[in-house]
Amino acid sequence: MTTVLVAFALGTGAALAYSWRSVRHPRSHGVPRFFAFEGILILLCLNWRAWFSHPRSPIHLVSWVLVFGSLALAIHGFLLLTRLGRATPPPPDSHLHGFEHTNALVITGAYRFIRHPLYASLLYLAWGIALKTASLLSLALASATSVFLWLTGRREEREMIDRFGDAYREYMARTRMFVPWLW
Repeated sequence: MTTVLVAFALGTGAALAYSWRSVRHPRSHGVPRFFAFEGILILLCLNWRAWFSHPRSPIHLVSWVLVFGSLALAIHGFLLLTRLGRATPPPPDSHLHGFEHTNALVITGAYRFIRHPLYASLLYLAWGIALKTASLLSLALASATSVFLWLTGRREEREMIDRFGDAYREYMARTRMFVPWLW
């Protein structure tokens, strides 16, 4: 139990350090994203013992697909954003990190189908971890994390409309938030 509490404290510290800029801008997308990070961290702390128990059972196979799909999508989305987004350093008082301060709308690769590949990767990760035990508590935490990720995406969309205007509105009309063709 002590190890889990230490892991949770360290993970929360890392999430706070990453999200600190957003705390100064409470209406930014980073605030609900912090709570999504915390939901995933809690899921990890609750389910770590089940991670490799029965790894070939049907539910664990689905879980593994979600976890590895999450990792692949995160890498793909981040690479596209950093390579094609033409990021510049954000102003000192900005809530954005450098890779988020893009000057070009990225609409290729995963971004062709979903607006938020990086948040989708967190969504898939949360559900992949939750399915390790598929307990009522894990499913409830994954659901709460999904709500925080949805709020994160909605807030970021307002920021992108402010930044890219009608081009982003048109992009929103032809893509989904997290799951191609569905949601």
